[in-house]
Amino acid sequence: MAELKHFSVMLDECMQGLNVKDGGVYFDGTLGGGGHSSKILELSSPNGKLVATDLDDYAIERASQKLAPYEGRFTLVKDNFKNLLKVKENLGIDGFDGILLDLGVSSFQLDDRSRGFSYLSAEEALDMRMDKTNAFSAQTIVNTYPENEIKKILLEYGEERFSSSIAKNIVAERKINPIKTVGQLNQIIEKSIPAKFKKDGHPSKRTFQALRIEVNGELNNLYDTIIQMARALKKGGRIAIISFHSLEDRIVKRAFKELETDCICDKSLPICTCGKKKEIEIITKRPITASESELAVNGRSKSAKLRVAEKI
Repeated sequence: MAELKHFSVMLDECMQGLNVKDGGVYFDGTLGGGGHSSKILELSSPNGKLVATDLDDYAIERASQKLAPYEGRFTLVKDNFKNLLKVKENLGIDGFDGILLDLGVSSFQLDDRSRGFSYLSAEEALDMRMDKTNAFSAQTIVNTYPENEIKKILLEYGEERFSSSIAKNIVAERKINPIKTVGQLNQIIEKSIPAKFKKDGHPSKRTFQALRIEVNGELNNLYDTIIQMARALKKGGRIAIISFHSLEDRIVKRAFKELETDCICDKSLPICTCGKKKEIEIITKRPITASESELAVNGRSKSAKLRVAEKI
């Protein structure tokens, strides 16, 4: 396979947010191309440790090569970052000094047209699996889900205003021929959206986002996972999360707010009976976005938002 490019979104901002230091123990839940992991290991030299997870075998393989100079200081695990507590326990780690999540799909996954993530890879199979050993793919959804379920996914995960029309046309088309390629789905979406609404980006963008999220269960238990991650930090440890669409960002914001909230008892009560204690300090009162210089070389960072919090 030809080498695929990977851009580490807001690399410097993430490192500053995490406050990476020598001897720290860090967790990168979304290994991807290994850019963030590599920088964490560089800045935590000579004694820092890193644990990183990913579901993509190719990501783990290429990251292993990239991180080779730091051999002995990192552990790569094929697993979902949502299983952090299991990974932490298996490795005998007490707590982390920093946790990073770069949500969404990696640049090399989009650029590898054979993976079927991109709506530009017309001739390729409709796939979108981060874990290629999983039999469940985007083809499963468009060829087997009931129309109302497809509509719900497109509306909730893609915020697609024409979800009803697209779902209806998907079901009609699959009765004639199974929907197997990116191009087939693009054609269905194209005829489902009125011409005057096709000016704002590619018409398939929202549908592909929705299908990818459903295939990989990206939003499932994300809120609870963020809560658990914050509690897996050492005192003074930080969690940094990059999101790429409003659904993710709202979940991150809500979880941080819950963790930052102190006693919720009626203020007229003389003592606290709820037991709720503030657990974090939110460092980024407003999310950080990519700089103009980064946007110039990586347009995909345009929608990225970084939020950072510190365990107290």
